[in-house]
Amino acid sequence: MSFEIISVVGLGYIGLPTAAMFASRKKRVIGLDVNQHTVDKINRGEIHIVEPELDILVHTAVMEGFLRATTVAEAADAFLIAVPTPLKKNSGDIPDPDLSYIQAAAVSIAPVLKKGDLVILESTSPVGATEQLAEWLAQERSDLNFPQTHGDNADVNVAHCPERVLPGHVVRELVENDRVIGGMSSKCSEKAVQLYKTFVKGECVVTNARSAEMVKLTENSCRDVQIAFANELSIICDKLDIDVWELISLANRHPRINILQPGPGVGGHCIAVDPWFIVSKTPNEAKIIRAAREINDFKPHWVLQRLEEIFIDLSEKGHVNDRQDLKVACLGLAFKADIDDLRESPSLGIAMKIMDLGFAKPYGVEPNINVFPSDVSDKVTLVSYEEAICSANVILLLVDHKEFRENKISLSEQQFLIDTRGLYSKRFSYVK
Repeated sequence: MSFEIISVVGLGYIGLPTAAMFASRKKRVIGLDVNQHTVDKINRGEIHIVEPELDILVHTAVMEGFLRATTVAEAADAFLIAVPTPLKKNSGDIPDPDLSYIQAAAVSIAPVLKKGDLVILESTSPVGATEQLAEWLAQERSDLNFPQTHGDNADVNVAHCPERVLPGHVVRELVENDRVIGGMSSKCSEKAVQLYKTFVKGECVVTNARSAEMVKLTENSCRDVQIAFANELSIICDKLDIDVWELISLANRHPRINILQPGPGVGGHCIAVDPWFIVSKTPNEAKIIRAAREINDFKPHWVLQRLEEIFIDLSEKGHVNDRQDLKVACLGLAFKADIDDLRESPSLGIAMKIMDLGFAKPYGVEPNINVFPSDVSDKVTLVSYEEAICSANVILLLVDHKEFRENKISLSEQQFLIDTRGLYSKRFSYVK
């Protein structure tokens, strides 16, 4: 089958680069998104996210007529679903995966499906989500048959192919990285491989849908466990008055040890979320994975505890009269360095809670963002690096953006620093 028209559902951090990549190979791509502002911006050849090289790809694809965005589903030969799969609260202590966006995507494309089409779920998903997607499609289109009942003879093929790219390097890694292809039948996998080989230079490794779903969760859970070890180590070292950064450097001299660097927590749409997908499915078995999530979720609270200690110390010394006197600057609010992505960011979470503790509205320095969303601007004032350093009593270094790496901070006698990244100091606790 020749895939002449490709529809990408969800034009976010993964969907838009993927759409642009297909369009760069002269495939006609229809981008589907519920946000009219996003659609309009893309149709002008502009992008709404920060990702190196993507702006040129999108602009060229739109100007040449290979990429077009819309809010209404249109017929295509292949549909790639790249919508969010966030967590939702429940009555228990383990959050559930929210598949409502996937269900909405299924309902939106179902009316335009035809025999021979391919549907791929790229959204990071709990085990069984691809099968659930196929069921939702079957409920909407009883005139077509699907692989859960007809296998290789299905009218519509369904597969799961998780994205495995690093923000800031998405364009390159979409092409170079291996792809795991998990079809609901061998024919589904075959069709999916054929589609991705349009631009993927890495190997397309075939497995089943459940294994493809689990591999992404496994990769991110492994990373989460490793980060949790480093974060717990930093808490222990602070208690024992040990320089955690030096300790890790010394330990990593061992040829079989590679401890990661600690930070203020774990963020992003993957590592901070995906392990819970495993825990929610197997709560009695996923003990280490759950413990790691809890350690990393606790780390922002621990940073705020350090801020409380500074306030108490400054109050006792007469440097501040009350909580409103304490001016705090947060350097970096994205979930990792050199990107604009605020999703599940522990740094943003820390900044947003400062006012809740009774302190003055904090300053936020985020070089990759020009305007904060309204819910953030209500709690954090966006300022320049220079203004933050000049105005704050306490500076929280939360993200090691290149702008911060290139500037060596200089503190006055009345300023204090909490460096969660080991960029300016070698201690988590505040230093003069």
